[in-house]
Amino acid sequence: MSREGVTPQSEDFSAWYNELVIKAQLVDRGPVRGTMVIRPYGYRVWELLQADLDRRIKDAGHDNAVFPLFIPESYLKREAEHVEGFSPELAVVTIAGGKELDEPLVVRPTSETVIGEYMAKWIDSHRDLPLLLNQWGNVVRWEMRPRMFLRTTEFLWQEGHTAHIDEDDAMRETMWALDAYAAVARDLAAIPVVAGEKTPGERFAGAVRTYTIEGMMRDGRALQSGTSHYLGTNFAKAFEIQYQDEEGKLRLAHTTSWGLSTRMIGAVIMTHGDDKGLVLPPRLAPYQVVIVPIGRKEQGERTAAEARKLGAAIKSMGIRVHVDDNRPQLSPGFKFNEWEMRGVPVRIELGMRDLEAGVATLVRRLPTVEGQGKEQIELERVPELLPGILADFQSFLLARAEAFREEHTADVDDFAAFTEQVAGGWARVFHCGRPECEDEIKADTAATPRVIPAEAPEESGECVKCGRPSAYGKRVIFGRAY
Repeated sequence: MSREGVTPQSEDFSAWYNELVIKAQLVDRGPVRGTMVIRPYGYRVWELLQADLDRRIKDAGHDNAVFPLFIPESYLKREAEHVEGFSPELAVVTIAGGKELDEPLVVRPTSETVIGEYMAKWIDSHRDLPLLLNQWGNVVRWEMRPRMFLRTTEFLWQEGHTAHIDEDDAMRETMWALDAYAAVARDLAAIPVVAGEKTPGERFAGAVRTYTIEGMMRDGRALQSGTSHYLGTNFAKAFEIQYQDEEGKLRLAHTTSWGLSTRMIGAVIMTHGDDKGLVLPPRLAPYQVVIVPIGRKEQGERTAAEARKLGAAIKSMGIRVHVDDNRPQLSPGFKFNEWEMRGVPVRIELGMRDLEAGVATLVRRLPTVEGQGKEQIELERVPELLPGILADFQSFLLARAEAFREEHTADVDDFAAFTEQVAGGWARVFHCGRPECEDEIKADTAATPRVIPAEAPEESGECVKCGRPSAYGKRVIFGRAY
């Protein structure tokens, strides 16, 4: 790892991010433009996210399945709005086995169409509903302006696909997924997302309603971090997903889809990171604690032995711990900087003076109390105190991110104030809901409607741009976004 740091956020946030994902050993650039190699440290963050979300999905009665990577082009064309929305992003296979294919194959950008084909085969009766499926896999969307984790040509995600008897049941599923995503963002990633509905102009292609969780990054921009869609009977009509009701009549099923991707790792980086590097919430940190023994030769051997002993005691508490005792060629200072860059929540320094005093020097990645810095803790008490220290750090990061979001969000009612506000934060405004008005706002300010917040108070007024009556009975959050 280079001794150099990263470009300060205040100087160039984009450069800071692009340098950090490489230097923190999360990813490397793939061999094809827009692709990424997720390194073990970055993949472990995804595994921790995946395990928690997978548990929630299974506890709610869903079954995991795997569908093909290749989709016949004709499948996408059966839902007109869907294919139109995805056409610019499609990767298409026309030659295979040395021969031109009779029908081009699309490398899946999402799986509504192929799963819809099989739902139609598997559903006959109302007794087959609801059908609750989930898939963990990868998708391909050709990106012209790629950025690691945020927009890559290939990325990992989960996609839930369900079929229901009626709109009410399908909407319950849609909102369940939204709530699950918001809980994962808050509980694991320490990101205080705002949950709510997208405007019609921002809906998923082919959906009747789209819901989102939006997080604010430390440059004031928004990041869509998970979406849930009520698809109505649009895909059921296209793929003849029908069931026989209790009276023997054929009816169309109501379907949903919802997804959360490795983009959430990008959200973690940009919500918590600073000029020293990553800041990882303990619940998502591959190593929650790193112990760095200090000393050379005999002293180094003794501190390393004590560090391993301490590490075993910490591990017995269910804490992910790493003892950095296998790189004698590197100075302690280098190791300290490296683990700060990689965002480890707690570092424990253990030297001969510490051992003689019966203490360990504990350093949080960020002080949870102003001026806290390093502190010495009685060595024998370290394992029992760490769970509380890590829990406090997790809560601190959530509260810090929430305070930052509130400081950079404001209600505005005129377009001049709106333009100023979205330059570095979010604006809560009245909006007419017309896509053409949204296009004008985007052209003038680069801001888009991010979310109609579910928990916003009911109020109405005149559109901040065109002056027409507001359409949603509450303010809409606008901001620049990734």
